[in-house]
Amino acid sequence: MAKHLFTSESVSEGHPDKIADQISDAVLDAILEQDPKARVACETYVKTGMVMVGGEITTSAWVDIEELTRETVREIGYVHSDMGFDADSCAVLNTIGKQSPDINQGVDKEDPKEQGAGDQGIMFGYATNETDILMPAPITYSHRLVQKQAEVRKNGTLPWLRPDAKSQVTFQYDQGKIVGIDAVVLSTQHCDSISTPDLREAVMEEIIKPVLPSEWINKETNFFINPTGRFVIGGPMGDCGLTGRKIIVDTYGGAARHGGGAFSGKDPSKVDRSAAYAARYVAKNIVAAGMADRCEIQLSYAIGVADPTSIMVETFGTEKVSHDIIVEAVRQNFDLRPYGLQEMLNLLQPIYKKTAAYGTSVAKSSLGKRQTKQQFCVSLLVCNYSYSEYLLQKSPQKILRAFLFY
Repeated sequence: MAKHLFTSESVSEGHPDKIADQISDAVLDAILEQDPKARVACETYVKTGMVMVGGEITTSAWVDIEELTRETVREIGYVHSDMGFDADSCAVLNTIGKQSPDINQGVDKEDPKEQGAGDQGIMFGYATNETDILMPAPITYSHRLVQKQAEVRKNGTLPWLRPDAKSQVTFQYDQGKIVGIDAVVLSTQHCDSISTPDLREAVMEEIIKPVLPSEWINKETNFFINPTGRFVIGGPMGDCGLTGRKIIVDTYGGAARHGGGAFSGKDPSKVDRSAAYAARYVAKNIVAAGMADRCEIQLSYAIGVADPTSIMVETFGTEKVSHDIIVEAVRQNFDLRPYGLQEMLNLLQPIYKKTAAYGTSVAKSSLGKRQTKQQFCVSLLVCNYSYSEYLLQKSPQKILRAFLFY
């Protein structure tokens, strides 16, 4: 591939849509803690002075939705009325109902291993070796910028920062390899007392420079820090927020395809979430094992049916072993039925709220216990002599990395 630019964006935990995602996942976690078999589809809407929590939930658990909502908003940092949104004074409306019994009869089976998918749909997972966490660099560093913004806001380094922020990073590529950063955008909410020049200097020194590798920055790199000059009104006062509106931020920043389904607020019987995590997990292990430099997995399901209706493996011409061998190894080593997904990644635990910001759910995609990939790599090495020879000749360390990567 010739020289090109690629850009991804991220948003902070205080962005209105991310507030909604975190509330939805806080509800999910609180329910799963009491009832791991609950069926949860929780949606949240936030606007100035108000949170509405709705959806369909079937469970034996009892959760104080109002207090849980206020606690989540408080943790994010909306604790003063002058921000236009305050954890202690906002109204909380609960409009939750039960999941349709028509769906239940297709999902719940006498044999748990035959549990059907909670809906039809397509899901994608992706991995690339351009970063140490096998994620695309543009989305990785966009996340790290807004994570750093939250860190210096909360630890008092820059106390005039407010919770809402957005980042965007444009990388330069040459023949598929990173050669530099072309542009950086960071917009952060702030209190009225800080001047624009002081804000820009502090953000550069305390957020951007500590995060972005200096070898990718040059005199041609463009920096846009609060380019409008003022960002006092933000959060739900500036824009309403909804669960599930940041699906590209939550995944690969546009570097891979997306099936369209959101994650937050959904229990793992919903393959929009669990199968997307599993697809990432499969792709990540293919790349970690040195079988390809890039890998994208597509899974598809029919509602009420356990087995995927299709499995697709795309390695973009970067594979080091026959495509058929990779596909067969995936089929042999990963149980991609809904029950198998839950067992493989331990998805019935209350682990979701911490994944609702900064893309951590797909970046890690190893939220609980994991199937060890020694089994996966041994399968490939045994069934494909040419791949074993390739690894030994190219890089013996690759075999060790394939066995140890998490």
